[in-house]
Amino acid sequence: MQQTVLIIDDEPDIRELLDITISRMGLHTIAVGNVRDALQALSKTENISLCLTDIKLPDGSGLEIVRHIQQNAMCTAVAVLTAYGSTELAVEALKAGAFDFINKPVSVEQLRSLVKTALKLDRRENQFDGSSNTRLLGETQSIVNLREQILKLSRSQAPVYISGESGSGKEVVARLIHANGPRSDAPFVPVNCGAIPSELVESEFFGHSKGSFTGAYDHKEGLFEAANGGTLFLDEVADLPLNMQVKLLRAIQEKAVRRIGSNQEIPVDVRILSATHRDLSKAVAAEHFRSDLFYRINVIEVQVPSLRDRASDIPLLAKFMLERIGRDWGVNPPTLDKSALNSLCNYGFPGNVRELENIIERAATLCEKGTITASDLSLPSPIQQANIQNKTSDSGSHFLAASGQLEEYIAGIEKEIIADALEANRWNKTESAKNLGLTFRQFRYKLKKYNLE
Repeated sequence: MQQTVLIIDDEPDIRELLDITISRMGLHTIAVGNVRDALQALSKTENISLCLTDIKLPDGSGLEIVRHIQQNAMCTAVAVLTAYGSTELAVEALKAGAFDFINKPVSVEQLRSLVKTALKLDRRENQFDGSSNTRLLGETQSIVNLREQILKLSRSQAPVYISGESGSGKEVVARLIHANGPRSDAPFVPVNCGAIPSELVESEFFGHSKGSFTGAYDHKEGLFEAANGGTLFLDEVADLPLNMQVKLLRAIQEKAVRRIGSNQEIPVDVRILSATHRDLSKAVAAEHFRSDLFYRINVIEVQVPSLRDRASDIPLLAKFMLERIGRDWGVNPPTLDKSALNSLCNYGFPGNVRELENIIERAATLCEKGTITASDLSLPSPIQQANIQNKTSDSGSHFLAASGQLEEYIAGIEKEIIADALEANRWNKTESAKNLGLTFRQFRYKLKKYNLE
């Protein structure tokens, strides 16, 4: 059956361009010029797969179309056309339920890409798809709600900001949003923004041309190009240097990148998902993170619950982890005795699901006769737990947060302290160095090291 696309634009030339381009893709089109005719077409025509609407119309707004479709025709994807510089309206449309947006003047290549992606939704079953390698296990209400939210978000192209504590499963959520959406056959490219040296960030994201700098012996595609057609997941996005944040914002808004050393822009079709364990709004308030980028990537926020907030899921998670260990090791999976299960359920897990995985794997190695006891878990005593809790910050205890990455963790703390000192002294470097007991030369070195100049 031929799929139908509804086109809504009051400018005849643009309406004709859209009509011709989409018709040549083998699709049936209905083209109208105002809200009234659009609503009439939606009520009379069955199985409209995609609605493409301008934001500003003679008798109303394209947002009315978006909201009408959300309430009455959820199976219809809706995308909006926005004039250059109307990013705020595009973001508002995404929040209202629009699938995606495209800027005027319309690029035929971008239009075709958007239409193809949107129409893939029409062929996907409306059910949650968790692969064997990526699962969101749990039966608590918060996890049930999260799975429903993932399914809804997977049908959109809106940027999603995933917040939650370290180890809570933010990347799992990002992978499931990708896997359940129309881009599931395209690449999912995760990148830890805090793990890239500041001098290499631009090259990693945008690529470089041969000879553009010392060591650039060949052309290299960046992460945006690698994720073209798919999803780019920016983990620990709060760690991006300020100068890179400006360039990232432009790439997201223009849907194009320019390799270092090249004058040619490369169109990219990438969905942006981002995450951090930090409070990004506080980073914006402290001017460590650009507000315009924050509002661009935080169109929709997803909160991943901590493990202690869904403690009743611990037995289910532990059982799954043990079964996976059994498969990987080629042995019968160990079991947890009652004392071990009680100990796990009463532990606070500042390191969340990642910490549970480490504890289970260690206990499976140490246990005897295939049964894990409370002593095999090596959990902190109640007094030790209390001490850890007293030292716990928003990101978890220092000990657990630094596990396996001590130098990077200490560097992150030092960077925050220096940034706070600069803020307190209104960016007076001499006073900031004096407050921290550093020589000015030492302070300048650290500013350069952490890209805070």
